[in-house]
Amino acid sequence: MKTLIKLFYSVVLLVCFIACNNNTKTDENTAENSTTNESTSEKKGQAFIQDEGGKPNALQLAVQSEDHTTLVAAVQAAGVENALVNVGPLTVFAPNNTAFAKIDEATLNDLLKPENKGQLAFILTNHVAPSNYPVEMLQKNAAKNRKLYMASGEYVEVTEKDGDLYVGGTKIIATINVSNGWVHVVEDVILPKE
Repeated sequence: MKTLIKLFYSVVLLVCFIACNNNTKTDENTAENSTTNESTSEKKGQAFIQDEGGKPNALQLAVQSEDHTTLVAAVQAAGVENALVNVGPLTVFAPNNTAFAKIDEATLNDLLKPENKGQLAFILTNHVAPSNYPVEMLQKNAAKNRKLYMASGEYVEVTEKDGDLYVGGTKIIATINVSNGWVHVVEDVILPKE
């Protein structure tokens, strides 16, 4: 099952990197008239389909939120937009801007570099559970000491303390039902153990 999920996310990432090629003629003053291919930055996949009017999915909700601009920038830098719009059900633990501000600025900027795309994607998929986890289900998992399987392949602990739910050690501060599952806003970035 883990291998299938990792394979699925690898395919999703691969689709995100496919670019269109346009042929354009070179300048007539050159020795040969030839064509060159120029890559465009056109994005493909479910994440880039315009949907007006319906209930937002996890990515659309994040894009619409002023409190999640850093998360959206990270998702775009990692090229994992399509992972957040899958039919689901899925549960996203979405760190807000304040959560990202707790990370050393140099470390965060380093993660956003193109050469660290894989590492960033791994961290982001550690915030996505490929299952349906409304608050009631999280409470049941906490009571039974069950861990959540994340799309990164990691398991995170769910606990309840003084009526508050924590996942991966960070507190859930808001919950929103979206078209493809649930988004739980968390106050810290959930870093993988590895």
